Amino acid sequence: METTNHPPKALKGAIVSITAYLILSILKVFFGYLYESEAVLADGFNNTTDIIASVAVYIGIRVAALPRDAEHKYGHAKMETISALIASLIMIAVGVFVFFNSLSNLIGGEYTEPNQLAAVVAFVSALVMFGVYRFNLNLSKKTKSLALKAAAKDNLADAMISVGATLGVLFAYFQLPWMDTVLAIVIAGMIIRTAIQIFLDATHQLSDGFPPHLVESYEETIEQFERVKEVREIKGRHLGNHVMLDVTIAVDGDLTVDAAHELCDDIERKLDEQHAVDSVHIHIEPI
Repeated sequence: METTNHPPKALKGAIVSITAYLILSILKVFFGYLYESEAVLADGFNNTTDIIASVAVYIGIRVAALPRDAEHKYGHAKMETISALIASLIMIAVGVFVFFNSLSNLIGGEYTEPNQLAAVVAFVSALVMFGVYRFNLNLSKKTKSLALKAAAKDNLADAMISVGATLGVLFAYFQLPWMDTVLAIVIAGMIIRTAIQIFLDATHQLSDGFPPHLVESYEETIEQFERVKEVREIKGRHLGNHVMLDVTIAVDGDLTVDAAHELCDDIERKLDEQHAVDSVHIHIEPI
């Protein structure tokens, strides 16, 4: 496993996110101040941090593509997961800031009636971010990029946040200007919730957590080989967008070395074809 094979495609997703966030953050912060909408302003500040998070994802994907070296025998693929972790911490920090700032304004009664044109800005932003979400989600499935998947989750959260900002402005039209501030608090909560989920996913993978249902599916595939008498152990972990397995199987004690080697090659090939597992270490024990 010299290098990952997805960076050129996955980088497109990061670049699209950075471009979209850069444009939208400028527009929403400007119009949020101009039209006095706390929800749109909070959404805009969220997008400014999304730029930093997307840059972190971009760097992570590029570094993950580097070939292995003397100090990184397994390559640099974990940088993808680390970049997702960094992105989540940035999102949490912004969410907490927006939450307490908006809560303070609500308690102090410091809210203004936003201009209805702010709703147009927020709604257009929601449409743009939903498009970016679909693009990155499809690309993450094709490339199996964990960092890009995290970016897609962030894109979707931003689309929903912009919908919330739109509703906040529209509520003011019905003489409920305080709802703009309330929805700014809700937006902050959504930011924090999404960030925590990304954080948990990243730490789970960095600590070598692995889904049991995947292990079961790998075991079923290996058991299809007639010469495999027993699957005694399967340990899996993620390395960026790669899956690495350590497998222990039992075979007849009179199986020759050549036959055992051929069996291992067949198992590795089958796991790659059916489950895209491209790194398998198989230990054979006699029965």
